[in-house]
Amino acid sequence: MAAEVPVVIEKPAMRALDLSLWYGDTLALDAISLDLPERRITAFIGPSGCGKSTLLRCLNRMNDLVDGVRIEGDVMFGGASIFDPEVDVNALRKQIGMVFQKSNPFPKSIYENVAYGPRIHGVRTKGELDGIVERGLRAAALWDEVKDRLQTSALQLSGGQQQRLCIARALAVEPEVLLLDEPCSALDPGATAKIEELLLELRQGYTIAIVTHNMQQAARVSDYTAFLYLGRLIEFGETRELFVKPREAQTRDYITGRFG
Repeated sequence: MAAEVPVVIEKPAMRALDLSLWYGDTLALDAISLDLPERRITAFIGPSGCGKSTLLRCLNRMNDLVDGVRIEGDVMFGGASIFDPEVDVNALRKQIGMVFQKSNPFPKSIYENVAYGPRIHGVRTKGELDGIVERGLRAAALWDEVKDRLQTSALQLSGGQQQRLCIARALAVEPEVLLLDEPCSALDPGATAKIEELLLELRQGYTIAIVTHNMQQAARVSDYTAFLYLGRLIEFGETRELFVKPREAQTRDYITGRFG
């Protein structure tokens, strides 16, 4: 294996430090250290079961919800450990939002889907909620498509619109980081293209990490790419460099389709 060349990130928004995770006796992440660059898109790629979704879910402690999980190492955010006992996990997830593989709008109106988070965090006045809903839908490039039917059920939207609504819902509470777990895997090419265009716009204001099984998508939208295999971080670097001139043989074999 080639000698590892450290990637220097001048302004990391988050840092994983020797992060390991077990599901029961099964090691799923093996001493991963990784910086998420601020206001950039980082893609996690690798074959199924390599740990990329597990790593993503560590970043806002979603793995807390899984029985039998044990974690060693650390994740730093805002100069502090996210695993500190003093950390309010709900407040952490407000700052580090998440969008899942399958769009999961609430069985409520479009308006109420976006207003849900702000309501939980204490926003009550209609005027303020109206502004938040509009800003969230505009940020998710959905406002023009739904502004005349905000009170209709979110379940009536197309799959691509539902996924953008879930992004609007995550943005409504003004996070700093946005995590996306294969957000386009269930979408057609047209809806996928809209999500990708949206991510490139959101990069200007948010730090984004995306798990994708689609290497072409990683190449199109990400600034940095992390390749994981069997729970280990094999290579991390600027996307163009990693895809054109990977340092590790395993990375080269994966991106050229020799396995995975």
